[in-house]
Amino acid sequence: MIYYVLDFGAIGDGSHSDTAAIQAAIDACHKAGGGRVVLSKDHIFRSGTIFLKSNVDFHIEEGATLLASDVIKDFDAFSSTLTSPEISVPTYENCEYQGCPSMFFIYAKDETNVTVSGKGIIDGNEEIFYGKITSWHIDGSFYPRVPLMFFEHIDGLTVQDVTLRRSAFWTVHPIGCSNVNINNLFIDNNLKLANCDGIDPDHCKNVRITNCRIKSADDCIVFKNTHYGKAYGPCENILVDNCNLTSTSAAIKFGTESEDDFRNITICNCCITDSNRGISLQLRDNGNIENVSFENISIDCRMFSQEHWWGDGEPIAVTAVKRKSDTAIGFIRNVTFNNVSCVCENGIMIYGDPSVNINRISFKNLHMKLRNKTGDIRTTRDLRPCDESPTVPASPSCFYVRHAGDINADPFCLEIDSDLAEQFTPFIDTDGCHSTNINTVLKCGE
Repeated sequence: MIYYVLDFGAIGDGSHSDTAAIQAAIDACHKAGGGRVVLSKDHIFRSGTIFLKSNVDFHIEEGATLLASDVIKDFDAFSSTLTSPEISVPTYENCEYQGCPSMFFIYAKDETNVTVSGKGIIDGNEEIFYGKITSWHIDGSFYPRVPLMFFEHIDGLTVQDVTLRRSAFWTVHPIGCSNVNINNLFIDNNLKLANCDGIDPDHCKNVRITNCRIKSADDCIVFKNTHYGKAYGPCENILVDNCNLTSTSAAIKFGTESEDDFRNITICNCCITDSNRGISLQLRDNGNIENVSFENISIDCRMFSQEHWWGDGEPIAVTAVKRKSDTAIGFIRNVTFNNVSCVCENGIMIYGDPSVNINRISFKNLHMKLRNKTGDIRTTRDLRPCDESPTVPASPSCFYVRHAGDINADPFCLEIDSDLAEQFTPFIDTDGCHSTNINTVLKCGE
């Protein structure tokens, strides 16, 4: 059965609120056993919180737009109260987050077979959430803000074909979900707006993310294990394939919320362009990261504002340090990088705890080109967030490794601009490590 929201009283003129009509169509579809709820082309539907239900395909036709309301209280579906409407500390200094916001746009919980489809647009209306604005960065007026899509404990979740744009917070946040298929999305977010991640699988199992184009700040695809979702178990059995990613933080990231394990995850055939960091494994809590592979990845990085965005233009950063002094930090092990090419202005960083909790990291067919893109050569390493100093002094190097074991990159191909060669000395900088085998086969421009 097909249920057109226009038949339930929606106006679709971009001005009037269509929330009640959209929800009535979803409820009727669900009550009848399922079907498709359609937002028709050539209309702009204004809405606050929408609750999706089991066996409903929420379909936005090509030429149709679902636009978030201009009124923030329209997303306060559970009558919660904002305890801190203004951010007192910038989110790049403190963005600790338990994992569940208090307000929502598209929401579903404890359902089965939930689908969002169609070639239309879902627009998060980001401007109504703006706080402080600078040339490099836009913070929100409160934190956490409204995610575009929040799905909790869904078995059988599909999001495909739609364009998601101008999200004010995490764009697609499945938490505790299983059998998830995210395919052919175009996520087009503001590269200055903090915390508008692309896709954040959180304590999820059996996930496929394929054929997506994502532009977002902070990060594009982020695996999470938040405190809120601990009952749902590890984040595991995930495939990311054939995605194009651009980010002012990290294009692909693990963490920093890491209250459980990440395991059996494959990322392949992805293209990362114009990003601050390419791949970042940021373990900060008591979970672990293991059995992860990256294959056929191209990375193009440049440095952004160090104050506002974590990272220093590294193509790959693997870090496992304590979030707080009393954190029982986990480990990272059995991670492989195969056939990875990098064009960047900083080298690879591997930085562990003095207990040497990063082990068995392997690079095969690694090709790195160091290019002076911005003229900004930094002499520190960014470890935010962490208990110790957020940055540590360090000379530029192609491989910077601390407190790690069994690191193998023998050989890797290095090309370097002549004006960088003297600054990146030594090429390989290791300390507090064991069984490290990193050797270059080509050094250009010395």
